[in-house]
Parts: sequence; structure tokens; C-alpha cells
Amino acid sequence: MSDKFDVLPLKKNLLANLKNLDFHSMTPIQAESLPVILARKDVIAQAKTGSGKTAAYGLGILNALDISNKEVFSLVLCPTRELAEQVAKDLRSLGRTLNNLKILTLCGGISESIQEKSLQSGVHIAVGTPGRVLSLLENDALNVEQVKIFTLDEADRMLEMGFNEDIMKISSFLPKKRQSLLFSATYPETIRQLSAKIQKSAVEIKVDITHAADNIDQRFYEVKPDQDKNHLLFKILGQFRPDRVIVFCRTKKESYDISQFLHNRGIFAKCINGDLDQSERTKVLIQFSNESLSVLVATDVAARGLDIQELTAVVNYSLPSGAEAYIHRIGRTGRAGHKGLAFSFYSPGEEHRLEEIEAYTRKKCKVEDATQVTYSKKYDLVPPMQTMFISGGKKDKLRPGDIVGALVGEAKLDVNDVGNIAVLNILSYVAIRSHRIEQAIEKLKVGRIKKRKFKVGHA
Repeated sequence: MSDKFDVLPLKKNLLANLKNLDFHSMTPIQAESLPVILARKDVIAQAKTGSGKTAAYGLGILNALDISNKEVFSLVLCPTRELAEQVAKDLRSLGRTLNNLKILTLCGGISESIQEKSLQSGVHIAVGTPGRVLSLLENDALNVEQVKIFTLDEADRMLEMGFNEDIMKISSFLPKKRQSLLFSATYPETIRQLSAKIQKSAVEIKVDITHAADNIDQRFYEVKPDQDKNHLLFKILGQFRPDRVIVFCRTKKESYDISQFLHNRGIFAKCINGDLDQSERTKVLIQFSNESLSVLVATDVAARGLDIQELTAVVNYSLPSGAEAYIHRIGRTGRAGHKGLAFSFYSPGEEHRLEEIEAYTRKKCKVEDATQVTYSKKYDLVPPMQTMFISGGKKDKLRPGDIVGALVGEAKLDVNDVGNIAVLNILSYVAIRSHRIEQAIEKLKVGRIKKRKFKVGHA
């Protein structure tokens, strides 16, 4: 079968939009799952991060959607706010040719009353986290009686986070006659058990489930009790000098301590974990994705759903439990033919974790002597961009083009000095070349965007 989208029974406007988005060929997970999804069958699929799974189930949802019906047609559950926001953003992009398409995220960080009002005006697709979705259901604010497609994205992570009971309660509100899609990066037995409870005769799909490890230089370091992990991390950053790196750790305290350690040594590092409020988490993720941060320190829970392109390296400050989880983590680097680096620290007595990885990957782990890593060079790389905030967003009818116009016209920047632009509800973040950031801020402090003045400053 051809890997072109036009061989599928998709609506013409969706196909035209895919071409405009430069979606020319289907990824393996899309090629395998989309025909089954479009045939309205239940699917249980194993798909790694970055495999294109959102487009796989998203196109299935959008193709079956009746835009004239304002009842919730599809419910998508995600483990974290970040992933829910990313999924909603991707669905809006895929469905931008569908006039008056309404997609709403239902997560913490925004008051339920605001979300209740949005639901009252009609929503086609609801994307949310289990806790908030269940709360809205139990308060009769969310009606899912007309849902035709129910999707669980990164179901393994939701189960690891203890959402099994919430998922089952949410499922009880849904009509029994529906299509249920379950996507998971790893495939523990609990996933099969969940599928048996919420799906009917699900078609099982496994494609491209391991990352291209040949593109990733994997190194393991045994760290003895008398050795300092933070200093080992600092030495590795200096020796290999990655442009951008995610450091995975187990606890919130670790994430704070590591990021502070690196920050105190002049490294542009910040952390994300469950204790940060939504606005702060969003800001940090935007700064990292737009190349204003060098190091992001993240707990596993906070890191799920990150959509970071061209990541140079990952560091497992502690090895995760399970070889699949390890592969999932390191698969964030070495993508699209690029070379990647993966460094993993383990303690004496954790050799069995390496054996699991070797058995899963069928490749010998390269163990390095942590005592031989030296301070060959200080890590002094400065991110190429810095981030500016603007005190206006979607509610002020601001668009990226308006911001670029002001930066070029009012601030006299070259268009190439402007990077990624994120327009949120009441704020916007703009990546500016580091040597131009002060000029941009000073000029826009006295200048105007769409003939209006907004507060601007360093994010």
C-alpha cells in the first residue's frame, strides 16, 4: 500500500490542508493505524514519542466529525497538561480548514468555572487530563453522551500516575457504542488489562516501537556513593558540549537541586515539575523549545508530552525502571537522521537494569569509568535566542504576523532575528536573537503593536 495520504478516504479539505502543512507521506504508525481508525474500529497501538500518533488518531476524529453538531463528539485523555495543550494545538492545525471547529483543553491551572462557560457554548473535541475531566463530569458541567470517539494518549503514563480508577469512571459516563483508541509508548500488562475493559475487539498495532539507537551514542556511568552526580553531570556537559539537553530525574527536589547547581555555574538551566503552576511551566517549556535555555531538568511526569525538535542529548540522572521506559527517554534525541547523545547514571546494585536494556536492545551497554571524566572544558555555551514577553495575546486579537510586523517596523529588527512566537490567551512569548533582545524590548516599550501599547520585557 502507498504511504501517501491521498490513498485514504479522507475529506478533500483535510487532504488539501495536509499538503499545506507539508505532510507528504504517512509515518509507519499512521500508515498502519489510519485505515483501521477510519474504518471505525477500536485500536490499541504502541507508538513512540515523535512517531506521528497525534495525526493518526486526530485525522480519524476530524474526518468523522459533523461540524454542525455542537455536542462533544470526541474526548481525548492525556497524562499531563503539557501533552493536552500540545495535542489540542496539533488538532487545531490539522483541522484548520473545518470552519468553526471548537477544541477545548480541560486541565488544571485554569478555573473550572471558565471551562464550564466554554463548554456551554459548544465544543466538538475535548482534550484533557483525567482529574479535571472527571471533576467536570461529576459536576454535570461536561456532557459526553454523544461522544463517538474516545482516545487515550500515552495510556501507560496515565496508569503509572495512578489514573486507572479515574479512567474507568470517565468511561462509565460514555456511551457503550463508541470507538475507543488507545495509544501507548510502552506495553506493560496493565495496558492489555485496560484495553480489555474499555475496548471491543481492538486491532493491535505495533510498528517502529524502538528508536533508531544506531543514531544515539549511549554511555553508562556507575556512580558510587562517595561520588557527586552533579559534578559528573557538569563534567559531561563540558566535555561533550550539547546545545540543548534534557536531564531526567526522579523527584521534584532533585529537579530543583540540579537546575540550581547548573544555574550557579553559569549554565542556562531551569526545571519543570508538578509543583510549578501552569503559567510558569508553560513559560519554561516555551523558553526551552525556542532555544532560549540550554538545559531542561524534568521529572518523568512533567517531561511527557514535550514536543522538542532536534534535541542534542539526554541525561538519565537516574535510570528509569524498565528498558522500554529507557528507550522512550533516549528516543527524544537522535531523530530525523541526526546524531544524538544519551548519558545514564546508575548506582552499584543496579546492574540488572543494564541487563534489561541489553536484552531489550540486543546491544551491549557501553560502560564508562565515571572517575575518568575530567573538566576538559567549562560548559559556557550561550543559547542563541532569548525570550521576550508581550502583555497581550489571543484575547487582544494578536497574531504572530502582528508581532513580527511590529518587531520589523517599530523595533527595526531583521525578520531573521525573530524566532518562534507563542501567542497564548493573555500573553505572548517571542524568541529574539540574543544580541537583538535589548533593542527589541526598548523599542517596543515606546512602540505599538496593531496601534496599541503593550508591556514588554524579558520572560
